[in-house]
This record gives sequence, C-alpha cells and structure tokens, in this order.
Amino acid sequence: MRAIDAGLLICHECHQLNPQQPDSDKQFCTRCGGHVHARRPNSLVRTWALLLTAAVLYIPANLLPIMTVNSLGKGQSDTIMSGVIELVNYGMLPIAAVVFVASILVPTFKLVGIALLLYSVQRHQPMSARQRILMYRFIEWIGRWSMLDIFVIAILVAVVNFGSLASIVPGYGAIAFASVVVLTMLAALTFDPRLIWDNTDSDEDHE
Repeated sequence: MRAIDAGLLICHECHQLNPQQPDSDKQFCTRCGGHVHARRPNSLVRTWALLLTAAVLYIPANLLPIMTVNSLGKGQSDTIMSGVIELVNYGMLPIAAVVFVASILVPTFKLVGIALLLYSVQRHQPMSARQRILMYRFIEWIGRWSMLDIFVIAILVAVVNFGSLASIVPGYGAIAFASVVVLTMLAALTFDPRLIWDNTDSDEDHE
C-alpha cells in the first residue's frame, strides 16, 4: 500500500508524514511549515527539460577541448577522449580506465537511465518497479563521481602555473561537461520516484 492510499503525505523538507486534507488546495507540513504535495508538481516535464538540455551540452562537452597544456610557448589541447588515449599511450592504463568510466560511461549511463525511467513511467511500460527504483538509486549514487575530470582540471590549473614556462588553461569543453553533470544531478532530483509505484498500480498520469 502506498502512503497516499492511507491518506498520508510526506514533507520533502523534514520527511514528516502529514494527514492529507482533501478540502485544502494548499497543504503545509505540521512540523516545519513546508509546502506538501502528493507528488512533485510537473516532475516529468521538469526532468525532461533538464535531461534534454544536458543531452545537447553533452555533444560540445566531448568535442571541445577540456583543457590546454602550454609548455615553452607551445600549447596542446585535449578533449576527454584524446586525454584518455594519451594516458593509454603513456602506459597509465588504470588512470585511463578511471577517467573513461567517470567521464564517458557514467554521464552516458545517467542520460540513458533517466530517459528510460521517464519513458517507462509515461508510456506505462511493463517493467519491474523494483528494477526501476534500483536504477534510480544507482543513478543518484554515481552522480557525484562524474565531476572527477573537473576536480582534476581545477587542481592542475591551480598547481601548474609557471608563466610562460608551463601552464594549464581550462577549455570550453570543461564548462560544457560541468553543466552536463549538474543538469543530470538536478534531473535526478526533480524526478519523483513515487511515480514509479503509481505507474505500477495505476494507469493514471501523475505528471
């Protein structure tokens, strides 16, 4: 049984369970005063908007240089993939594998995974609700690891700064990649996982 079937609403601020008031247009938490909803308003629309924006930015994030290494007056720009290839050429296979997984596989999985969740909820696909909720929790958990490249670039820019001798400058690809990570994290937050269970029990559209 769902909490809403028992006439209970959860507060997203303090997680207090509140008895539902059917005659009230707006309901507030009895403990913290936060606005309480049976389901997050326009959850699917907002998640789709964030996800599509992230998908568009994912293209320049992989095509544009993520950083430029200047050494003795010469500069070399690298994208995420070319950086992975350079690490492989230098024999740094473990580091190359970590960067590839965190910067290529994880963002791709998040984009595809959230899209599948949205599609399955909207189109009432015959998928296991438990499988979908496990996928959602995994997407939330791996979100933080997508920032690995950005952390590395930030450290290198701060440490490697020797004027004309050697320096590292972040590229536009880093901005696009950071935007993709933030947008996918926001998409996971705006998606209401309770819609998965609604979709299992009912054919109503809880958008």
